[in-house]
Amino acid sequence: MISAMLTVSVVLFAITIAIALVRMIIGPSMPDRVIAMDVIGVNLLATIGVVSVLYGTKAYLEVILILGILSFISTIAFSKYIERGVIVERKRDR
Repeated sequence: MISAMLTVSVVLFAITIAIALVRMIIGPSMPDRVIAMDVIGVNLLATIGVVSVLYGTKAYLEVILILGILSFISTIAFSKYIERGVIVERKRDR
């Protein structure tokens, strides 16, 4: 019973990722695309967590941690790019 529910949740997460991917491709504005990318990252983390429980292994937990950090940093970088137009500001002494 539990494995059936976990399998259904993986399928629903996959559908959610597909919908967010469509939003990222045809999004009307750049902030919509950034939010869709963040939604994909969060749902991917949840999917990997459910697959880890489904398989009964702890091997995927490091993948979740690394993917979460990369997703967070990329969301911050894109948000900063939208706000200022540059990601890394460099001061020039002239």
